[in-house]
Amino acid sequence: MTTPLTGSIESRIAEELGVRERQVKAAVELLDGGSTVPFIARYRKEATEMLDDAQLRTLEERLRYLRELEERRAAILDSVREQGKLTDELEARIRGAETKARLEDVYLPYKPKRRTKAQIAREAGLEPLADGLLGDPGVEPLAAAAAFVDAGKGVADPQAALDGARAILTERFSEDADLIGEVRERMWVRGRLAAKVRDGKEEAGAKFSDYFDFAEPFTELPSHRILAMLRGEKEEVLDLVLEPEEAVDGPSSYEGIVASRFGISQQGRPGDKWLGDTVRWAWRTRILVHLGIDLRLRLRTAAEDEAVRVFAANLRDLLLAAPAGTRATLGLDPGFRTGVKVAVVDATGKVVATDVIHPHVPANRWDEAIAKLARLAKEHAVELIAIGNGTASRETDKLAGELIAKHPELNLTKVMVSEAGASVYSASAFASQELPDMDVSLRGAVSIARRLQDPLAELVKIDPKSIGVGQYQHDLSEVKLSRSLDAVVEDCVNGVGVDVNTASAPLLARVSGISSGLAENIVAHRDGNGPFRSRSELKKVSRLGPKAFEQCAGFLRIRGGADPLDSSSVHPETYPVVRRMVKSSGADVAALIGNTAVLRSLRAGTSSTRRSVCRR
Repeated sequence: MTTPLTGSIESRIAEELGVRERQVKAAVELLDGGSTVPFIARYRKEATEMLDDAQLRTLEERLRYLRELEERRAAILDSVREQGKLTDELEARIRGAETKARLEDVYLPYKPKRRTKAQIAREAGLEPLADGLLGDPGVEPLAAAAAFVDAGKGVADPQAALDGARAILTERFSEDADLIGEVRERMWVRGRLAAKVRDGKEEAGAKFSDYFDFAEPFTELPSHRILAMLRGEKEEVLDLVLEPEEAVDGPSSYEGIVASRFGISQQGRPGDKWLGDTVRWAWRTRILVHLGIDLRLRLRTAAEDEAVRVFAANLRDLLLAAPAGTRATLGLDPGFRTGVKVAVVDATGKVVATDVIHPHVPANRWDEAIAKLARLAKEHAVELIAIGNGTASRETDKLAGELIAKHPELNLTKVMVSEAGASVYSASAFASQELPDMDVSLRGAVSIARRLQDPLAELVKIDPKSIGVGQYQHDLSEVKLSRSLDAVVEDCVNGVGVDVNTASAPLLARVSGISSGLAENIVAHRDGNGPFRSRSELKKVSRLGPKAFEQCAGFLRIRGGADPLDSSSVHPETYPVVRRMVKSSGADVAALIGNTAVLRSLRAGTSSTRRSVCRR
């Protein structure tokens, strides 16, 4: 593939990130070789010269975009070349296009399309008429058109000839790449999005009442407003109009730009009015329509990008919330009519008891509920109460507060927990496999209890989009949202590491280099052969080859195994270096891991190894 005139992909990304090109080249080579972002960020810092995970994620996204741009560029060059229209100048413009929008603007006149009025007019021999009228406005249009009347070619009279000439010029004006680029940016800066309620939709669309008579500049619209208005339009409550500028009397300033581009001006010559009308026709019927589609997409894309960013930030905060740890927990999934579902899990997350209580309306069995909860708490040495924050959560929180007040000897602590996604988990195939004999309604309480113990380990079982940490997820690009949220989950999981002997298959599947099938194989091997005693035993797992081992080993922890290093973030490939460090210090491995003071005094390993050992 030939690189565009603007430079190589690597050099462009390096400039955008403000890093050296060799850093980008190293990262691209690792990504192309199958390495994941978490693996590169932690274990290949020397190769990338310390690019962090945020830079690598941006690099990965830009690499995908620019490669798609190059693929599209190559396809366009092939298409124009096959048409026999590829000149040196056109090739230079195609190779110089730095965005997908600009590339499509340049390609538009050569893009195969359905037979248009302009094409029909050219076939009828009317292009010389169009060129003549544009080049010499001193000519009287109807008189010039009379010479092109030809019934055999479908040109019945002078007016038909002028209509054909206008179609040709309209297409030419609307496919001028430089003109379209200029007016698109002008409209983005000066234009606004206006919304009006449809007749008779005021009551049914009351939730969109803020937008019944609304207009705001494109550049000032926050993402949530854009998405709200687009949803209102989709639900047939609102009519949206993209206005190029505030209403003005007389011709639009955009018509003046089009006219100026093609040397058209009103000087009282015979052809001036016809050319001015042609400009107005081209602007209103072709250019404005085209720009409206472009800017609507731009608005949606900008809104989606911001919404996805907020989604990702909120998800990261939720996943990395401080875990309560290995403490017996009582989970409460609140409800009124159907009661409050109760689940007790022990310190390891194993379900040891379930029940349903009815303290609220209509049953109002308050005292009975407190007695049941007190008995369960005492019987299972419960320390924490996790309360879902859904319907009846306030009343259930009050119930838990009274339980604590009446039974201080239990030493209980109550915590409100987000229950978003708990119902999704309850009905999932994984929940059926994990809790096969439990009623679906009780599984939510189990999830609520476990997500207090370890938010990350529990929430990875749920599709990130169902965790409820953003707005308008159903209006966002499925691919864009999933890719972003999956990256957040991957970074969080690999950032803290995973105990390979206790992790569920969904959690293992988020580890660098491990697919869903491989995660199930790890669990199956663990179930069939007992806990892993060393990282090297992972190589015995079916389909876990050398590449997968390289990618995942450093993120999988083995507590109390044969080698203390297996419980650290040190990668097996650097064990020999660490052992040399241990030998020079005279300490044992267990004492060295995490001992910053001792590590700083050593000179036997690379700095990256010392960082890994310090991090544990």
